[in-house]
Amino acid sequence: MAEIHTGATLSPGKKELVEAWLGRQRWYAAKGSVPRVRRVWSWRLDDPAGHVGIETMLVLDESEAVPVLYQVPLTYRGAPLEGGDSALVGITEHSVLGRRWVYDAPHDPVYAAQLLALVLGRVGAVSGSESDKGEPAVVAGPHASWHGDVTLRGSRVLSGEQSNTSIIFDCVDSTGESKPLICKVFRMLQPGENPDITLQGALSEAGSTRVPGMVGTVAATWPSPFVEGDTAQGHLAFAQEFFPGTEDAWRVALKAIAAGDDFTEPARDLGAATAEVHALLRTVLPTEPVTVEAIADVVAGMRGRYVAAASEVPALAAYEHQIAAVFDRAVNANWPALQRIHGDYHLGQVLQVSGRGWVLLDFEGEPLRPLAERSRPDLAVRDVAGMLRSFDYAGGSWEHSHPGRSARDWVAAAQTAFLDGYAASADDDPRANSALLIAFQLDKALYEVVYEARNRPTWLSIPTAAVARLLDDARRDLT
Repeated sequence: MAEIHTGATLSPGKKELVEAWLGRQRWYAAKGSVPRVRRVWSWRLDDPAGHVGIETMLVLDESEAVPVLYQVPLTYRGAPLEGGDSALVGITEHSVLGRRWVYDAPHDPVYAAQLLALVLGRVGAVSGSESDKGEPAVVAGPHASWHGDVTLRGSRVLSGEQSNTSIIFDCVDSTGESKPLICKVFRMLQPGENPDITLQGALSEAGSTRVPGMVGTVAATWPSPFVEGDTAQGHLAFAQEFFPGTEDAWRVALKAIAAGDDFTEPARDLGAATAEVHALLRTVLPTEPVTVEAIADVVAGMRGRYVAAASEVPALAAYEHQIAAVFDRAVNANWPALQRIHGDYHLGQVLQVSGRGWVLLDFEGEPLRPLAERSRPDLAVRDVAGMLRSFDYAGGSWEHSHPGRSARDWVAAAQTAFLDGYAASADDDPRANSALLIAFQLDKALYEVVYEARNRPTWLSIPTAAVARLLDDARRDLT
């Protein structure tokens, strides 16, 4: 095990290095703020060659009213990492070891190799504060459904992610056949089981091919940063199958729109796959009967999103009574039992994999929502509405890039085919409960209004036009 030089000093220190680096990361939540962190806890992995220090720090950023706990894996090297300039956190002077180059660890092949070994149960975590001591607070190992054996050939970090960091492992199985894996390292940590792991794990264990096969997980118990003497538990990372060279459905759909290709068959298959996953989730995870209180809570959230949208786009006030009527009608609709769902379902969350059909990804839900909220049972119609909105968004984004041209027929055909596929595989047709289907689509569109107004104003017309269309649908549904 690596020796920890008790009493040694670093200049600049780890806190200063992380504070200067954290605010520039895409997954840093407090955009525009200057990070102010304090160390909560750390643990380590050993480099078998003994050259690279590997430490995972948990730091609390207290720059905002609501502090955020971040996972920051670091590697310490005695010389620069070749090709690692973009991952450099900083350079520091160690009073014993001399100059050290500090890197964002997922970009370091030594960390990547040891993280995979940890996930596969081949190595254990070690203490972040004492030499020659294991760290029992870190619990890792293969998932119950994983039965493979792989050899690592290389690794890289997946570009373009926002809230987490994913490492692609170039692996081969015992026969020499390529077996690529992907490991998601959670950056913003919250206590509790992450639904990305809980849901995909349950589906994998049930034998579903509609999700990537689970490989293994890393979880930990750490000192609570909020209650002295208390602890918190949560997931730090997990690994699963990876499908290289496969485009997500958002990109596939945009190409279909541009080429004028019929998308109804893929959309129908996607509807069937979605219904299949919903049905299996009802089987392998608990459901809850809906209550008056649960209905009131869900609809109150819808009304709150209208208020937020109207504050961003005052013109929506003209629709206030119509929107209220849609939500009032939803209260009196026939609500099915609550179940676990995807929670952030759109075309970017599904892949069309050769030989497998549609595969669903990223069951984490909306990362900025509290973990406890994302783990609650919900209505399956929320996922259905999310995908319908995603078809509309694909059409709207293409129209935005091609002024004067329309993708409305493509959108309508894809939405209808998706619902047909879902209804053919489910116990019922979402359209039979139109009050809920329209309400959840409208709720999603209002959420999109707020997002676009704050982040991408030039796209604001996509959700605002959708609000008007959905209200027209609601009026026709009542006649």
